[in-house]
Amino acid sequence: MMPLVMVHGFMGGSRQWAEQTKALASCLDVVTIDLPGFGLNAHLRAPDTITAFATWVLDHLRTQGIERFHLLGHSMGGMIAQEMVALSPDRVDRLVLYGTGATGVLPGRFEPIHISKSRAQTDGPRKTARRIAATWFLDRESAAGFEGCAAIAERSSLQAIEAGLNAMEGWNGEPNLVAIKAPTLVIWGDHDRTYPWHQTEQLWTAIDDTSLAVIPNCAHAAHLEKPGIFNRILRDFFEDVGLQNQSRAVLKSSAPVT
Repeated sequence: MMPLVMVHGFMGGSRQWAEQTKALASCLDVVTIDLPGFGLNAHLRAPDTITAFATWVLDHLRTQGIERFHLLGHSMGGMIAQEMVALSPDRVDRLVLYGTGATGVLPGRFEPIHISKSRAQTDGPRKTARRIAATWFLDRESAAGFEGCAAIAERSSLQAIEAGLNAMEGWNGEPNLVAIKAPTLVIWGDHDRTYPWHQTEQLWTAIDDTSLAVIPNCAHAAHLEKPGIFNRILRDFFEDVGLQNQSRAVLKSSAPVT
């Protein structure tokens, strides 16, 4: 069974994927990553470029014996996923780009990145984590998943917050979109405050083999706000792989012996 590698976003962590790990266990071997500086790897120094994050994930997977895999990236993790495909296209079988875009400047974000960096210096990491995490939910702090998500975000140091923001601000993946050949699913919450529609539309139209799923009444954390719908969309996308593999096996077994 080919693993699905899930890469979290800015101030995220592997624990945010608990619902997906459980829901997909019957059809996929889910591998969740904690990026350096975040989540369970908050003790590590965070790099300040998307390419460095992508290289770290690729190397980490290789040390785990994982050479080929499906890949899902959320938010900043979606930028990292795009960079991973650019660096090692033959290692990624299917790609999910969720709540993300191809430009790190993030036009239309709830606030410009340079403001987030300035406020992080003034407010400190914990207050920054809770303030930004609230923007990921349609109902902000009153959302059911907010406290758990905020607790993961609060593990981030000021160094990691600044490095992550610098990494996003300095990245542009637009030239790489046409080179993505893996079947791709783009997922977007229709009230996302971080990535407006034009970012999502660009991924959908520029990548050759792409499907689009828009989840209604969600912001940036659709996998926590509407996990049932989100998980069903993922299952449908990856069950299609299973059906294709079964078809290939049937054709191979029925081929005439020469």
